[in-house]
Amino acid sequence: MEDNGAGTERVRNVFSGTAHGPVIQAGVIEGGLRIEPPRPELPVPRQVPPGSPQFVDREPVLAEIDGWVGDGGGMAVLSGLPGVGKSATVRRWAQEGRGHFPGGEFYIDFAELRAQAGGDVSAGVSRCLRALGVEDRYLPGTLGELTALLRTLTADRRVLIVLDDVTEPAQVRALVPGAPGSVVLATSQSMLGELLDEGARLMPLEPLSPEHGLELLRRLCGEQRIAAGGDGAAERIVASCGGLPVALQVAAARLVMHPRLTVAALAEELADDRRRLAALRRGGERPVSAVFGVAYGGLPRPAARLYRLLGLHPGRRWDAASAAAAAGSSVADATEQLDLLETASLIAVAADGRYEFHDLVRLHARERAAEEDGETGCTEAVARIVDHLLTRAAQADLAVMGGRMRIGAYTDRLDEADRATAFADRPQALDWLDTWRGELLAAQQAAADHGWHRRVWELAEALTALFLNRRYLNDWVRSGELGARHAAADGHPAAEARLRALLSRPLMDRDELRRARRELETAVARADESGHTLLRASVREFHGRYWDRCDPARAVAAYEEAMALYRAAGDARGIAIGHYFMGCAQHAVGRTTEARATLQDAYDGFLALDDRRMGARALAAIGGVLRDSGRSAEAVAALEEAGAMLRERGAVHYEAEVYETLAALAEERGDRDRWRRYLIQALEIYEAGGGPRAVDLRRKLAEGADGGPAEGEAADGGA
Repeated sequence: MEDNGAGTERVRNVFSGTAHGPVIQAGVIEGGLRIEPPRPELPVPRQVPPGSPQFVDREPVLAEIDGWVGDGGGMAVLSGLPGVGKSATVRRWAQEGRGHFPGGEFYIDFAELRAQAGGDVSAGVSRCLRALGVEDRYLPGTLGELTALLRTLTADRRVLIVLDDVTEPAQVRALVPGAPGSVVLATSQSMLGELLDEGARLMPLEPLSPEHGLELLRRLCGEQRIAAGGDGAAERIVASCGGLPVALQVAAARLVMHPRLTVAALAEELADDRRRLAALRRGGERPVSAVFGVAYGGLPRPAARLYRLLGLHPGRRWDAASAAAAAGSSVADATEQLDLLETASLIAVAADGRYEFHDLVRLHARERAAEEDGETGCTEAVARIVDHLLTRAAQADLAVMGGRMRIGAYTDRLDEADRATAFADRPQALDWLDTWRGELLAAQQAAADHGWHRRVWELAEALTALFLNRRYLNDWVRSGELGARHAAADGHPAAEARLRALLSRPLMDRDELRRARRELETAVARADESGHTLLRASVREFHGRYWDRCDPARAVAAYEEAMALYRAAGDARGIAIGHYFMGCAQHAVGRTTEARATLQDAYDGFLALDDRRMGARALAAIGGVLRDSGRSAEAVAALEEAGAMLRERGAVHYEAEVYETLAALAEERGDRDRWRRYLIQALEIYEAGGGPRAVDLRRKLAEGADGGPAEGEAADGGA
């Protein structure tokens, strides 16, 4: 946009590019100017799954919860047998109370986290923070910091937090929100009496009474069908189900699937089956296993076999492709059998579209697999599933990380068919890794339990494609430790070196510097033992990044070693990365002239590789060197160009850091308007991602409105 040419002087007023915040174009501004950027609007989390439409005999419980929490909020724990309806009850209460919690409704399934073989309470708190708009790169590294941030972000938001299948009081304590009037509802098989000290109300949930069990059966099968049973047959079915809604649903599905099966005949079948599930013993045996056994007995042989083998599936959920891997069948055949299992109410479709068992049904499926398929058949099924998940992880790794160095051969083993079913793009592959993280970690643990060393460490290496891009520090540490141990057991020093070097990253993020140093020292030794030149360079680069934190002078030496090895390997990208980190280390120890030249080499190398993201980071580092050399105008030019390149590549975190440096330069020059503009641009980015720096920047802007860094009264050319 240009002025209209009025007057004798033409003042050029042009703005180009993309703005993250407000833009003002003006000739002269008299007096002060204050811009208050709006906070980004985020969708209110509504995570609690819907309750079951077949819901009976829990109205008194719902009323009691209402009485406990009321408008003042509070904490309640529903306890009882598996399958008694605890989850359905809290979901129904949440559904009926929707709208009472303007800050949102959060849901954490601890059974799902436990199945991830490394999921823990930190992962649960992190999920809530992500729902509140905090991006992975801004998540703190410790549970205490995560909990503090959750309470801070919910301090003025009345929220509901539902915690399913809790096993420890600490899981509840860590997820208590900050705002008065908030509610925490937890379900557990145990009473969790320790939470009484926290003000919790405890409520054991009993099985359905015979009357209400019969009511549920009528709803599921129809009044006429049940009435035709006669002679108390329906009542005997209810008794065989032990008053557990999950068992009643399976029994009802058998009647619905087989219209010629009489209620009396089903009651006889249940009475004859004497199998029991130990998990349901409480003051005497409950013959619930009979219900699942009868449903299982009515399945065609292929569906029955798939049912058994799915009980062995690592993690909690699967799709048709992983079901096909379990059975060693085609996806089309597996889909057909899954439809039968769903119709029989033995499996359900989860909210994300994958399939899952109720925990009791999974126990029964595993019982049947152990008895009918034997140890060999079970082991072969688990191996097929692990290999399938490793193949999918390899496809995702390729899509996310491209041609990065890999020690494992898992991507090389992909055939044309595997590559043809790969992911459409990098974001899709990264989302798949995120969704299947629990199953992949469980598959890694299953491989470890069977002593399949190669599968363990290859899964660990493939999972770094996720961990390098999403902040799951605890999972990364556990997966990396497991992979490194099994690489050592496999006699593969190169794999051990690679995994220990990668493991140093989350350890440093968790401020466990001593552990990180030990891992890196071992990695260097194993890499040298392997004779793998590129790997030897890479682990020394990682070692340099450790010394960046502890001793910049030693970092320079480590990067020099890495650079010599990268050159010997002829790896252009490694050389460019080595130049970048070495230049930053040289700058840190005051060797600015060398740093400027080294970073220029890095910039040129990255552009030659068409890596504009890393090129922009190198250019931003050059801007920092120019600033410290007293060449402010050149520094501003380099930093503004770097910011534009980072914006082009979507690297907003680094872009925000550039704006903060530009703001500092503007402050040094006494240019209040540009200082404010740069801080607002950084603030917009941090707030969009939930970054904690947003609080500091808002404070700085507020203080600047009352005086600021300098009182410039005019802004020619516009902010």
